[in-house]
Amino acid sequence: MNVPPEEGQLLSIILKVMNAKKTIELGVFTGYSLLATALALPKDAKITAIDISRACYEIGLPFIQAAGVEKKIDFIESDAVLALDKLIEEVKEDELYDFAFVDADKSDYWNYHERLIRLVRIGGLICYDNTLWLGTVAHPPDPQAPAFVNTR
Repeated sequence: MNVPPEEGQLLSIILKVMNAKKTIELGVFTGYSLLATALALPKDAKITAIDISRACYEIGLPFIQAAGVEKKIDFIESDAVLALDKLIEEVKEDELYDFAFVDADKSDYWNYHERLIRLVRIGGLICYDNTLWLGTVAHPPDPQAPAFVNTR
C-alpha cells in the first residue's frame, strides 16, 4: 500500500533532477509518497493528489502539515479515472504536469496511462508503482496471475 522508503528517495531524486514544479499523484493512501514528493519540490510547486478515500489521506495529513508542505497539495477525493477526465477537460496547454506518479488500482493502469499522456507535458515523466513486481516482470506471462500483473 505504501511505497518503501527507498522508492520515496528515488522519487525525490527524480523530481529534483528534472526540476519538477507541477505533479499529479494517483492513489495517495496515507500519503508517504505524497510527502516525499512535496518535500522534494520547490516552495512554489503544486501537487494534484487524487484518491478515492479522504479518510486515508487524513491519516497522513498531520505529517504533511508538520513538514510544512500542505499548501503545495490539492487533494481531490474521487475515482482516479473520473478525476483525470475532468482535468483533461479543464487543463490548458501551459498547465500540463511535469511528473505523474501512479499507485492506484493496478487493473486501471492502462486507463490512467491513456489519460495521463494527455496531461503530462512532452518531456515529462509518468512513473508507476509495482511495475517490476519483485523482478517477476522478466518472467514469462503467468496465466494464473491477476490480470494487472501481466499488464507490466
